[in-house]
Amino acid sequence: MSSKTIVAATRRLPAACEARLSSHYDFRPGDDELAYTPRLLADHAAGASALIVSPCDRIDREAIAALPASIKIIASFSVGFEHIDIDAAKGGNLRVTNTPGVLNDATADIALLLILGASRRALEGRRCLEDGGWQGFRPTLLVGTQITGKRLGIVGMGGIGAAVAKRAQAFGMTVLYHNRKPAQDAADCRFFNSLEEMMPHCDVLSLHLPLTNETQGLIDADKLAWLPAGAILINTARGGLIDDDALIAALKSGKVAAAGLDVFAGEPKFDRRYLDLPNVFLLPHLGSATVETRTAMGMIAITNINAVLSGKEPPYPVV
Repeated sequence: MSSKTIVAATRRLPAACEARLSSHYDFRPGDDELAYTPRLLADHAAGASALIVSPCDRIDREAIAALPASIKIIASFSVGFEHIDIDAAKGGNLRVTNTPGVLNDATADIALLLILGASRRALEGRRCLEDGGWQGFRPTLLVGTQITGKRLGIVGMGGIGAAVAKRAQAFGMTVLYHNRKPAQDAADCRFFNSLEEMMPHCDVLSLHLPLTNETQGLIDADKLAWLPAGAILINTARGGLIDDDALIAALKSGKVAAAGLDVFAGEPKFDRRYLDLPNVFLLPHLGSATVETRTAMGMIAITNINAVLSGKEPPYPVV
C-alpha cells in the first residue's frame, strides 16, 4: 500500500497535471461521466488530504459535511467558486482555492468568437450548408452585422473584461464599461456608473462578472429593455447572470438581435429552447478550453494544494 498522501479529483485533468500529481502524491483521478452525490463524493475522497473539483460539481453544505475529516483543501479548477458553499467550508476548517488570471486570454478569445458568430449569423450559415439550402452567392443572403465601429458594453472590467476590451478595440469597436469603480487598465474605454446609464448605448453587451446573490438573474426583462433594438448579448461568465425567459422572449421579438452564450444556468443542463432559435450561437463552456490554459489552471490548483499540505498559505485562497 502506498504511503503517499492521497489527492483526489472529481474529473480527469490535463495529462501534464495528472503526471505531476502522480509523481508527488497517490493521485486518484475522477470520472467525467459521473454526477457526484455527497455520498459518492465522500467515498471517492476517502483517505484523501486534498480534493480537486470542477465548476460542474455541486459542493454544498451536505457534500462538505459528508467529506472525510482527512480533507484539508478543496481546490477548485476554476475562477468562480459559486458551486462551493463557502460558509460550510469555513465551518469545516477547509481551505478553498481557485485558479484566477491564467484564463483571461482564452476566455476573451471565446468572447470575440461569440461576438463574431452571433453578429455574422454563423449558426444559420452552417445550417444553410447542412440542409442544402445554399444556392450560391446572393447579395441579401444571411446579411449580418459588422462589428467595426459598433459600441461594446462590458459589464465587469476585471482581467477578462480588460482582455476583451483590447481585442474589441483591435476590431475597431468603441468600448464602454460598467464596474464598481473605474479600472486602471481600461485605456480609451468609457466608464459608466450604472447599467441603466450604459446599456442604451450598447450595440453589443458582454458579461464578465461573478455569479453572486446580488448578480443572480441580473440581466432580466427590465434591463434588456434598456438595450437599443437589435443589440447583441454575449455571456462567457456564468449562466445564472441571465434570466433565460426574458432573453428568449427578447430574441423572439427581435429586441435582442442575437446572443452568443458559452455558459448556462444549471450546467450541464441548459434551457433547450435556445436550440430552436437561429439567432443564438452556443458553445458548451469552452472559455478556458485550450491546452495551454487548462494545463496552467491545473498547475495552479496543484500549487495551491502543495502549499496547504505543507502548512503554508496558498497563493490563490478563497477561504
